[in-house]
Amino acid sequence: MTVNLEDYFRTTFEDKLLVKMPDREDDHLTPATRLLEKRREMAEVEQALAAQKEEFQMKMESLQQRREELERKEYQLKESLLKFDKFLKENDSKRARAVKKANDERELKRQKDKEIDRLEEEYKALTNQKNKLQKKLENYTGFHLYMEKVLEAGEEFHELRDIIARWDTLTATHQDLLERDQENQEVIEKQRQNLMRYMEEKDNEILGYNNKLSGLQTQLDAAQSESVKWESMWNHIKNTAAKKTLVLGRIKMSTHNLYQLVKKHQKQAEAAEETIEQLTQIQTFVQDLAQITTEIKKMELTGTSIVPPSSS
Repeated sequence: MTVNLEDYFRTTFEDKLLVKMPDREDDHLTPATRLLEKRREMAEVEQALAAQKEEFQMKMESLQQRREELERKEYQLKESLLKFDKFLKENDSKRARAVKKANDERELKRQKDKEIDRLEEEYKALTNQKNKLQKKLENYTGFHLYMEKVLEAGEEFHELRDIIARWDTLTATHQDLLERDQENQEVIEKQRQNLMRYMEEKDNEILGYNNKLSGLQTQLDAAQSESVKWESMWNHIKNTAAKKTLVLGRIKMSTHNLYQLVKKHQKQAEAAEETIEQLTQIQTFVQDLAQITTEIKKMELTGTSIVPPSSS
């Protein structure tokens, strides 16, 4: 912790530095006496300051020693903490190594136990195989004696291996014949299945063609019936079209005659070629004529004379 030494010593020695002098009666002293008195006071103050300075120096040395002692103890404490931390880390490392070693040893023991169990099982299996082979050997001993007797009685074979080779040849030939027969049976069965599948496919194909033929015949009958119906409708349409064409021609002729009458009444030389336009003008003329007739009837009822329009 940092301490403001200036404030500390000012507070501590402020009262000691101020030396209170006794009150004197200076009125009757000469200037020389006052000067001596002042010098004496200065000497006393300097002496007090020297004593206080020495005391201050001693306290500073004591504080410095205490500070160095605290720093040394702090350093020792840090060293102790570092050593203790190192000890803890080493202890943790040793404990971790010990735990790992114990786990490794347990794993190794487990593997060894498994290896022992496997070897015991293998030993049991080999023992059983040995017993079986021993029993088989005991059972085959009679066959061996029989083959030796056959070899002594026969002249075709000279050693046991010749008999065994002949047996192996016959067995292989028999096995080959069995395999060939099996293959031939499989080929025959496969061909039979293919034939049945082919016949079934052809029957289904014939049945499909028959169904298709029946459907086409039905469509043909429907098409023929539809053709008769449409032919009758076409004849009806042609007859109707002929009648309507005749009616249309009569309508056009009548329209043209009416139009000619309207134009003659209107004393106009213009002529429209289209029937629709002729009908429009006829309609306009009829509407005008109907309006004039209505006005004439109103005038007759009211007694108003009719004034003919002046021609321009």
